[in-house]
Amino acid sequence: MANSKEVVSVTSAWSTGFIEELLPSSQQVSLLYHLSYLCLAKFPKLERLLRMRAVETQLLFGSSEAVLLKCVGTSQNLVSSLFPMLTHAVEKNKPTLGIKFLEKARTWINEIICDVEKMVERYDIHNRDVATTTSDIITEKKETEKQLTQLSQETEAMTNEINKLDAELNKTTAQLTEIEKQIDAKNRELQNHVRDAAAKSSSLSIFAAIVPFIGLIVKSIYDAATAPGVAEKTKALESELNRLSAEKISVKQREWNLQVQTIDWRMKLAKLQIDKGSIPEPTHLGEVQRFLTKIQKILNELKRFWENVYSLLGTIKDKTFVDENIVDDPDLKDQFLKSIHTASEIWGFFGDSCNKAGQIFRVQSKDAYKFLEIEPSSLSEDVWQKEYDSVKDQLQQLKVCFDQPSTPAIQN
Repeated sequence: MANSKEVVSVTSAWSTGFIEELLPSSQQVSLLYHLSYLCLAKFPKLERLLRMRAVETQLLFGSSEAVLLKCVGTSQNLVSSLFPMLTHAVEKNKPTLGIKFLEKARTWINEIICDVEKMVERYDIHNRDVATTTSDIITEKKETEKQLTQLSQETEAMTNEINKLDAELNKTTAQLTEIEKQIDAKNRELQNHVRDAAAKSSSLSIFAAIVPFIGLIVKSIYDAATAPGVAEKTKALESELNRLSAEKISVKQREWNLQVQTIDWRMKLAKLQIDKGSIPEPTHLGEVQRFLTKIQKILNELKRFWENVYSLLGTIKDKTFVDENIVDDPDLKDQFLKSIHTASEIWGFFGDSCNKAGQIFRVQSKDAYKFLEIEPSSLSEDVWQKEYDSVKDQLQQLKVCFDQPSTPAIQN
């Protein structure tokens, strides 16, 4: 029964670890907007343009919160409505009733899929708008610099230092990308292995259909009497995934250290350019785009996760209540009821994860953009510096997120 062809990353909604990526990414977006806003303090036209984009991001995060809360509601409905009704249908030998409620649940999930898909499209459009704003700032900068003398040796020295850091950062990011590709490949291998193992066992097949979280299925393979070598291969794949995940954390820490150093040097250069009457490079907006893209990817993974659940519920309906007629097989009935009990607990946990993700968006949409209420051009030199130092410290603090133990690739 667990024969869905969709493969969803184990570090995404499939394992509920997607919050680990969502929190720092959303915080980085607002902090980088803040830095960009400070850099445009003496250029009112560009300041207004940036404020408009930041407000759009703020509204986008508010809408993202609403989608995540809908995921919470659906998870709760599965626990409080669908699973009890499926239990009732099996215990009372009423397969038609089970089919009816499975179709109802698939309707809920299809609505979520559509909502998340719309959010992904909105992020795509917004990201292109941010790119246009970056281009507009660059054009304005070129026009302004036609009236300026050649940059000083101090500026050139800063630019050289930034170029060195950029080269090292690009190399580190490429290494991180390669590790992520290896994780995805190993993840696909593990999921294919788990799916094949589940298909050969009636109890695992039922469990995998109702509890679509890879860590719990892996644990069930260890506990079940599977074919020789199945548990050993599962363990080897799990070990390799966890090794790659640990390596990813280390490289991500190095990447973030380089990013913070680069941000600091760019701000020093921006300050010098502002003092000379030149518009700073809008590099922080490029970083905003990168983190918006990461959030978009997380939401897209969430959509794929729900698509997989939609498919699995259809499989339960067709294979369990129609073709196999579970009500006539006492062993299958018992296995199904046990899986329902476990599913209720796990889906409750997933709902909590979605709720935490919604809270992240809520905080970011309401509190993180208060800096837009003050025009940076009205700040004194000392206050401007304090604002910059505060944002820099907050960015540095985000590094702590990468120093904390990460959720294992496989959650047992």
